[in-house]
Amino acid sequence: MSLKERLGLTTEPLYLMDGSAFIFRAFYAMQSMQRSDGFPTNALFIVTRILLKFLKDEHPTYFGFILDGKGKNFRHDIYPEYKANRSATPEPLVQQLEPVTRAVRTLGLHLAISENCEADDCIASLAARYKKERPVIIIGADKDLKQCLDDNVFLWDPGVKQEKLTTVADFREETGLDPAQWPDFQAVIGDSSDNIPGVPGIGPKTAAKIFTEHGSLEAIRDHFPSLAPAVQKKFAEHLDTMFTYRRLTTLATSECANLTLDHFRVSPVDAEKTALFLREFELRTLMKDISALGPLLAPSGHMASTTNDPSDGPTTLTTGSPKPVSAQMSLFDSPGSAAPAAAPLKQTEPAGTQRSLKITAVDDISSLPDCAGRRVALVAVGDVLHRAECTTLPPLLGMAAPSPDRSVSFADSAGLPASENQQARNGSTTQTGDAEPCALHLHLAGDTCEYRYTGSLTALAGYMTKAEYIVTPDVKALLTTRTGWRAVAESRWFDLGLAAYLLDPEDRDYSWRRLSARADELDLPAENPARLALAIAGDFERRLQGGDLTDLMRNLEIPLIRVLADMEEVGIHINRAAFAEFLNEVQRELDRLTRTIHEAAGGPFNIRSAQQLGDLLFNRLGLKPKGKTKGGQISTSQAVLEKLEGEHPVIDLILEYRKLEKLRSTYLEPMPKMADEQGRIHTTFNQLATATGRLSSSNPNLQNIPVRGKFGPRMRACFTARAGCKLVSADYSQIELRVLAHCSQDPTLLEAFRNDEDIHSRTASVLFDVPAQDVTPDQRRNAKTINFGLVYGMGPQKLAQELKISLNEAKAFIERYFARLQRLKAFYEQVEADARENGSVTTLIGRRRHVPDIQSGNNQLQSQARRQAINTVIQGSAADIIKIAMLRTAQDAQLKSLKARLVLQVHDELLLEVPAENAQAAAERLADIMSGVRPGGKPLDVPLKVDYGIGSGWHEAH
Repeated sequence: MSLKERLGLTTEPLYLMDGSAFIFRAFYAMQSMQRSDGFPTNALFIVTRILLKFLKDEHPTYFGFILDGKGKNFRHDIYPEYKANRSATPEPLVQQLEPVTRAVRTLGLHLAISENCEADDCIASLAARYKKERPVIIIGADKDLKQCLDDNVFLWDPGVKQEKLTTVADFREETGLDPAQWPDFQAVIGDSSDNIPGVPGIGPKTAAKIFTEHGSLEAIRDHFPSLAPAVQKKFAEHLDTMFTYRRLTTLATSECANLTLDHFRVSPVDAEKTALFLREFELRTLMKDISALGPLLAPSGHMASTTNDPSDGPTTLTTGSPKPVSAQMSLFDSPGSAAPAAAPLKQTEPAGTQRSLKITAVDDISSLPDCAGRRVALVAVGDVLHRAECTTLPPLLGMAAPSPDRSVSFADSAGLPASENQQARNGSTTQTGDAEPCALHLHLAGDTCEYRYTGSLTALAGYMTKAEYIVTPDVKALLTTRTGWRAVAESRWFDLGLAAYLLDPEDRDYSWRRLSARADELDLPAENPARLALAIAGDFERRLQGGDLTDLMRNLEIPLIRVLADMEEVGIHINRAAFAEFLNEVQRELDRLTRTIHEAAGGPFNIRSAQQLGDLLFNRLGLKPKGKTKGGQISTSQAVLEKLEGEHPVIDLILEYRKLEKLRSTYLEPMPKMADEQGRIHTTFNQLATATGRLSSSNPNLQNIPVRGKFGPRMRACFTARAGCKLVSADYSQIELRVLAHCSQDPTLLEAFRNDEDIHSRTASVLFDVPAQDVTPDQRRNAKTINFGLVYGMGPQKLAQELKISLNEAKAFIERYFARLQRLKAFYEQVEADARENGSVTTLIGRRRHVPDIQSGNNQLQSQARRQAINTVIQGSAADIIKIAMLRTAQDAQLKSLKARLVLQVHDELLLEVPAENAQAAAERLADIMSGVRPGGKPLDVPLKVDYGIGSGWHEAH
């Protein structure tokens, strides 16, 4: 149902779109989308897609796409600092402005550029002018536009996951204000994105309360004595400036007078011209949306052919490269620039191939065409094919479209029982009638058919060694079948899931199920999964190259897959007797604690029940609640109990109980059951799990094994070397702080690390103005907390909680920290500035993370984005360093000669299992490799210090 129908409108509305805002949002919503020649197309793609969908759904008669004009406007005359905090518009966004304007006009829509005002002023003026004769629907999300709302003016934002439609009634219900009060309200609370200060100390809640009693700034000024004393104090020095701020927040209503209704009449869409435009910028996925426009198409228009496979490469047109941005148009005063001409890619499919490829069933490897020097896609498909030779593939390889006669869904191996996960890992064959052996779809670039292979995986692996390039959703899933796939050279693999992760590390889902959903976008049939995989790979290759991510994938992440697969296969040995003994001790202590807790509580209750625990603490004992769950219930979480420490003896007992219970249920009881017959546990290393690039571990999670404290050494003592061997542990010393010193070039940190000083004592010495030898334990602890806390984006509230000090003390402590280590402050500010300008940040070797919320008007989201930016630069670079070290360790000839095997990686630590007589030599070599890592080909400006140890158990080695 169209928006017009939903609103019950009987007159054709005038649609006014805040074009500048949508271009900006589109640019930051999806990074690294580029044409094959590197020309950015992310904003162009999203804006064009939004417009095509809008035309299809709404069939508008009147529409205007309004853009900000170039240069300063009247607000800068009123307040020179207006928007002074805005950084320059990123060049990749500037490059797309001219193509966006072409897209708007190509679709038969009117584009208007405001002069001496902003797009919002033009929209407000047009809405005020035409709302008496017809409905006006403003398409945008800028909060300033809310003042335009009226009985016949609506605000609609289709650009979010869930559209938002706001009527004047909705606005009044949400805010308790009238639209006419909105500029006054905004003037008081300020607007950080526009650099409008507002009245300090007055937030939205306080302002809303004030405006329910005093409806305008004039009323606040005239009734100033009636305000609460605390409010008076905040307003006292701003009774004049708040009126200036209101002039900034009030939209003009008399601009764009030259625009008449006829200007906004929508013209029919020239389908052929639009198709040529989409081909020029390689936006083929939008081709199908043109034909969906139906009656909006020009009578003489006809669709250009869309039957070409998207993996063909671009069609070179004579239209030339995009023109420079018009001097009359700009987004926040950035200069225009020209784009390079397109260069066609190597073709991977013959032009004009049929939409669906014939699927040929093959069960003998000799029936497949020669793949030597060719690109091949390989995708697992679920099907029941009872063949004794076929080895079951781990479910992580993913799922393409199942055969028509059977719907099959593969579970992620992370959700499998340990026995099934282990069976998949060891490559067990399935020969019974109830089993589900593998079926694979193959597509060779250039072939006119796709092959459905049901033969031996071992034979297929040998066949594939001759291929130039092998595209598959999950390389590691093939390697762990132990059917010969490790013979395939690393340079020949292209992992679709890994590529998707590098392009968008926030997505979290890189399964074939998710990737294959792009079939419609690429205009390919899902029944040809391998051909689809090849097309997706072509798109990913272009985007990786455009985002400078190709080297990261080729030289680090792809080779690392084999290392992780080998580590998973080797596993780590455990001492079952040590596990059993420790479990018995913990269970006895849990039983004792249970009795003691019941006595302290005045009677028995279920300690594991949140409801019964809450009843005890907050009803029977009368303690004050410290938080609620998302559902609104009183919380008994770990964080809440820690805040209640000392308020009743039962709290400390329950906290101790929970520590032991977690130890029992997470480690001591389940882990021995996961070990194989040789007493080895095989975890799964997840390469695509974290946005910073860190590896994670699951089934079981061995990266969460306690290290320190009362139980850490005892827990690690349960992990041992096999008979005749030793464990060698080597870990980086304070690697994140060393990366911080290198990136920030702070002299205090650089000197401390170069002189091998205690970094926390040195920092405390600077913070508290005392010689390093006189630093107290508390001062060192405080310095350590803030040193590591700032790396993880800790704010004053968290610091106050950690140091058990007041919020004001924490703020003062942070201010003093940055005042004394000024290069650190400059570094943090530079990271934020880069994030604002580029919409992303990178690690030392170029790993990229997008932080679109850095531009958000929501302070909470903006703060989170700032933390993410810092985390990625520092922690992400540290993660890259340990990955490089892993790769070099696995490939090192000397360690291989010493028969050392890499068995575990835990954050900044690597663990080897090595014959006892070779342990010392292996430890020294491992430390040498790790300390010699040069991220990006350059050494850090501080030494990478590595500590190592040797022992029969993990506790002795670390």
